[in-house]
Amino acid sequence: MTLQFEEATRVKNLPAYLFARIEKLLDEKREAGVDIISLGIGDPDLPTPDYIIDELKKEAEKGGNHRYPSSVGMIEYRKSVADWYKRRFGVDLDPQSEVVSLVGSKEGIAHISWCYLNPGDTVLVPDPAYPVYSGGSILAGAEPYYIPLKAENDFLPELNAIPADVAKKAKMIFLNYPNNPTGAVATEEFYKELVAFAKEYNILVCHDAAYSEIAFDGYKPLSFLEIPGAKDVGIEFHSVSKTFNMTGWRIGWAVGNPDVVGTLGRLKSNLDSGQFEAVQFAAMKGLDGTDDFVKEMCNVYQERRDVLIEGLNDMGWNLEKPKSTFYVWVPVPSGYTSESFMEAVLDKAGVVVTPGTGYGVQGQGYFRVALTVSKERIQEAMQRIKDNLGAVKF
Repeated sequence: MTLQFEEATRVKNLPAYLFARIEKLLDEKREAGVDIISLGIGDPDLPTPDYIIDELKKEAEKGGNHRYPSSVGMIEYRKSVADWYKRRFGVDLDPQSEVVSLVGSKEGIAHISWCYLNPGDTVLVPDPAYPVYSGGSILAGAEPYYIPLKAENDFLPELNAIPADVAKKAKMIFLNYPNNPTGAVATEEFYKELVAFAKEYNILVCHDAAYSEIAFDGYKPLSFLEIPGAKDVGIEFHSVSKTFNMTGWRIGWAVGNPDVVGTLGRLKSNLDSGQFEAVQFAAMKGLDGTDDFVKEMCNVYQERRDVLIEGLNDMGWNLEKPKSTFYVWVPVPSGYTSESFMEAVLDKAGVVVTPGTGYGVQGQGYFRVALTVSKERIQEAMQRIKDNLGAVKF
């Protein structure tokens, strides 16, 4: 007899996985022989640079790198991160106390909730947002209070609209700019408001800056830590995943407030044994180099963005070009929900887009498109949608 085991409450409380239905629909289409064009996955299709791969090969051959690494990261790696922050953002970081390595930034984003949230605590989470912000909080037993991100406010949270009694209870806030899924960017004025808000209510700011290097038309995204007082109230998560097309390599960092960085490192020392040192050396090769590769990569994404926006606008949308990320956040046409439009595009055109509800209640009425296929495939996808759905109305 096979035994039945009851899941822990923390796992039962996790929201349903919307993308399971998408995967089922995709499997059915592929089995029917449909040529699927996927604009739904935010995973770079461009390769990791050769010089980074060569560094991994070299370091992987060294026996000294085969032993247990430090759970907080080699000091050389943490110094490389600190030096990159100084060059890129003008932010001074102590590599000993203000930088901790992560097995990809997703790991740290999930674990920071375990460091500071107790069952029943309140955490401020944007909606729509990367699901790990709420997922990690729920696993820690906390209760997310969702802050709507709306088009009329440039998809920035209205901090002054958060009820005072909620703000007083809140222990943490998660934010992410440049933003997934909306592509929105944050201003210096907003970050200053955020620092003041955090100080007023004693709230830890956890800022996810994963897309800071994917930017277009001369725009340079800010780091939250550039703002005076930011290090007093928070930390920033980042990685080489999007910057150097290294999503599968799983290496990132958290930087900022030394007490928070130290606490996260202490938790990690009880949960994992750090990242393979050869991978740390490879990431350093990217961080220590020039930004020529990043510029070339952004040019590719910008060209794809322009093709996508032109194609959608030709069908009746009226979209502006996002300044950053490789995502475009698109309102669904009249007569559709996020889910029904996704299904219609897949069924009629063989094109995958991500329904906005995968990122929260406020995502209803939107879908996300990722620029992670070639320009030619994007053009083909736009033509298929136009041919099979026709002009759209709003």
